[in-house]
Amino acid sequence: MPVVSRCFQVEAEPQQVLDYLKDFSNATEWDPGTQSCTQEGSGPVGVGTTWHNVSKIAGFTTELTYELVEVTPDRVVLVGRNKGATSTDTITVQPSGTGSEVTYHADLEMHGVSKLATPAMKVIFEKLGDEVQENLTRVLTRR
Repeated sequence: MPVVSRCFQVEAEPQQVLDYLKDFSNATEWDPGTQSCTQEGSGPVGVGTTWHNVSKIAGFTTELTYELVEVTPDRVVLVGRNKGATSTDTITVQPSGTGSEVTYHADLEMHGVSKLATPAMKVIFEKLGDEVQENLTRVLTRR
């Protein structure tokens, strides 16, 4: 199972970071693979909110349904699913100086015939992890 983890500092305060990250429609600004991410239904974002996510990774377009499964004062957990994969993004935010320390941890579990792509996805996920860190740092610093 491909796993990627990054820990980095941002200038935004923890609550600002968590509020931003729990709304997964913002992934279009920081996730390099996300082409679109639309909240399903209406209402405030909270546990149980889902999004239709269209991503392009390594030339392949895939669609997942992401669900916000956990929000605590220091963590957001989002799980994306389709027939070929389950992606779990756990983002922990701690106070650090005048800003925040963000730990981004993503687990990708491939299903069925997609499991054959697991070794290649590990390499791709590492590169994406670097881009996520760079993009989140830039986006959250602007907030």
